[in-house]
Amino acid sequence: MANIYKNAMFDLTTTNKTTVYTCPTGRTSLIKSIQVTNIHSGSNEVEAFTTDASASNAEHEIAHISLGSKTVENLAKNVIVLESGDALKLKAASANHIAGIVSYLEIFDEKSAWLNWFIYHMIWLTMRGNTLKKTLQMH
Repeated sequence: MANIYKNAMFDLTTTNKTTVYTCPTGRTSLIKSIQVTNIHSGSNEVEAFTTDASASNAEHEIAHISLGSKTVENLAKNVIVLESGDALKLKAASANHIAGIVSYLEIFDEKSAWLNWFIYHMIWLTMRGNTLKKTLQMH
């Protein structure tokens, strides 16, 4: 299966941490940018966190900025790698003032692809074998 370029748009409607992206099972994601826009007339604090699914969802702060009125910033200063089940969360000091987009590349996990292919074909062969047995029994 091919790698897929995608995006996730968000509006931070609360001052709680908001999950804006979770890496799907069987994938690794490379986050290229976390563009945040302050759509309000005053400044606002914005924080970004990642959770590590392979470490009991341990949470790490990866960015913290003060965003001026009507300004745009990229919270990802370099590529951020998320593995299957890892999440990206954002938090704003004021609700309904921050909006944005996360741009990322999802990479298909080859191990999962092989396992899915194998299971599919085993099921197909089993079903085909059962159909063949019934056909032979009829004759």
